[in-house]
Amino acid sequence: MTIDVQTDGPTAAALTMILAHGAGAPMDSPFMAFFAAGLAVAGMRVVRFEFPYMARRRVDGRKRPPDRAEILLASWREVIAATAPAEHLVIGGKSLGGRMASMVVDQCGVDGIVCLGYPFHPPGKPEATRIAHLATLRTPTLILQGERDPFGDREDVAAYPLAATIRLHWLADGDHSFKPRAASGRSERQNWDEALAAIIAFLGARQR
Repeated sequence: MTIDVQTDGPTAAALTMILAHGAGAPMDSPFMAFFAAGLAVAGMRVVRFEFPYMARRRVDGRKRPPDRAEILLASWREVIAATAPAEHLVIGGKSLGGRMASMVVDQCGVDGIVCLGYPFHPPGKPEATRIAHLATLRTPTLILQGERDPFGDREDVAAYPLAATIRLHWLADGDHSFKPRAASGRSERQNWDEALAAIIAFLGARQR
């Protein structure tokens, strides 16, 4: 399997961040492009890639459900192995992409993981949690989460037995893409900027 990647930032950066997309939007969605560009400006090398089902959509325009978990995980392992050696390597992504990254990260010897909206459970099904492996995660982890994310809000997540390696950063009134309601007085861009700043601080700590 050959996976195409899109790269931003300096080639010789001390830290490389690999980002995978969420279930429904590609690697060049406005959300993904914002964080890739922001990290590149901050001096990091950013590598984005698409899982096979999304790459096929780019060819024929047909929407498909995500690939089986074993294919998604194999894609992550391939991209990590193919990424040019860096002094420091961090992986992560939006929703599905971040969740799959969290399932391989402890076996891949990277410096950290960043999840942009973790899907703790399907919307409306809080009993169907996707957190078993998060209780024993050894890799330093940053999860950026909207306070009213239907995939896991503040109240839901407060009850989860998450590993001490996981740090949660809550974005005011944000949904799964961090967008707040107009009545909150916050803007989507404010939450994106706050999330970007938190990621940059987290990545800076991984380089020490």
